[in-house]
Amino acid sequence: MITAADLHGIMAMMPAFATDDGDDVRATDTIDVERLRDGVDRIIRDGANAIATTGSFGEFSNLLPAEFETLVHATVEVVAKRVPVIIGCTSLHTREAMQKMAMIRDAGADAVIVGVPYYFPSTVANAVRFYHDVADMYPDLGVLIYHNPTLHHVTLPVDAFNEIIKSPNVIGMKDSHRSPAAFMQLMNIVRGRISVFVHQAQYYPYAELGAAGFWSIDAWMGLEPLVFLRDAVDRGDIEAAKEAITDTMFKRGDPTALHWREPGHKIAVRFAGYCDPGPLRPPFLEIPEDVLDRQRARAEHWRGLCEKYGSVGDAIAAG
Repeated sequence: MITAADLHGIMAMMPAFATDDGDDVRATDTIDVERLRDGVDRIIRDGANAIATTGSFGEFSNLLPAEFETLVHATVEVVAKRVPVIIGCTSLHTREAMQKMAMIRDAGADAVIVGVPYYFPSTVANAVRFYHDVADMYPDLGVLIYHNPTLHHVTLPVDAFNEIIKSPNVIGMKDSHRSPAAFMQLMNIVRGRISVFVHQAQYYPYAELGAAGFWSIDAWMGLEPLVFLRDAVDRGDIEAAKEAITDTMFKRGDPTALHWREPGHKIAVRFAGYCDPGPLRPPFLEIPEDVLDRQRARAEHWRGLCEKYGSVGDAIAAG
């Protein structure tokens, strides 16, 4: 089993690559394995440190069970142990998550990333119990916490981790919801036991506070700006890191508007052309023109960053 020490750098949050008929409400087999293989192989060769699937961007809420299984097996196969494979299994209830975990383990994945069941809000005590239960059921499988208070309707306070770390195979967390002060308090509890990944825009200064890496959905538009950011922080070039973070920011509009956040980003990935995630699945079929225009602009902005940071990175590598 992998450990917290194996989790670092860029965690690429993978889209659920769709077939051309993936936008058809009658389609029942919409995982495009060839698109998946091309995209995952390319992003690993370009420098991603971990592949994580089926989160919000990866459509855990929008796949049929057979499609989910196809995606899991195809991802494990193409990664071929080059980097950790972390499969999302957030579900409406604990037993469903555990069923998914059995298949994920048998497929050969390294870990799962799972949020607290979210239809009814959970108490903190039940959220902690949930992580103990899934970790204890599969002690040979790494468990990462998917902490998304907005969508999962529960915030895990820092002091809850005094209990969570009692499960030794809880080894990581995706989290972007803590102030620097709270993050330092968290590190006092989990350092060396749980590797915490923050959003790419937080990697500086949070890396200095103990973050092991950062997660990104932008990675699937091209990896050059993020490789530059990771390496700049690693070598202590803070001014370069801050410039890269500033460059990668793209104003999303109303941050409380969820309806075109992750689905809209998949449109941008397709426009960018680094890989082809395929069309959006139902029910995200009526796409406003202003959303399309915004995602075209996002993709164009990112392509410019890939050109800029690819050249800068080459110059640094050349000495």
